Amino acid sequence: MKKRCFWVSDDPLYIEYHDNEWGVPVYDDDKLFEFLILETFQAGLSWITVLKKRENFRKAFDNFDYKKIAKYSEDKYEELLQDAGIIRNKLKIRATITNAQAFMKVQEEFGTFSKYIWAFTDGKPIVNKFEKREEVPATTELSDAISKDLKKRGFKFVGSTVIYAHMQATGMVNDHTTDCFRYHEV
Repeated sequence: MKKRCFWVSDDPLYIEYHDNEWGVPVYDDDKLFEFLILETFQAGLSWITVLKKRENFRKAFDNFDYKKIAKYSEDKYEELLQDAGIIRNKLKIRATITNAQAFMKVQEEFGTFSKYIWAFTDGKPIVNKFEKREEVPATTELSDAISKDLKKRGFKFVGSTVIYAHMQATGMVNDHTTDCFRYHEV
């Protein structure tokens, strides 16, 4: 049996996510935005809750198309508040619209969001060597700095914990524990 990170339950969705997505470097703006939305909605909740609703989010938010989301009307906002398939948090839904607009401003300035965000790590993943759950941080000085910069650029729900989770998910940091079979693969 494969050894996985401590946080992976026996839920097939969790296993699939861990084995194929988590920690794999993402340089595609569409995918980076998708993870940003999902991490925003995850704030204060468990990741499995968001994973189970991921396809509902995809449908509700036009396949995570930030160009469309940036133009959402008040009617679309109200429609999202009624969508039982997603997490219906008023502030997080508003933040998603705001973040889509801010995301596009970053693209205008840097060419791509990917160039902007990956510049914080010189374009390559930070490989950690954590052996135990207790060693894996919820935030770092780098996630603090990225969070601060994103907030300055108008992003919402991008506290340091959310940003560190985003960094883990998108492979900016390899936080697979050293005994996990994925540690050497990503």
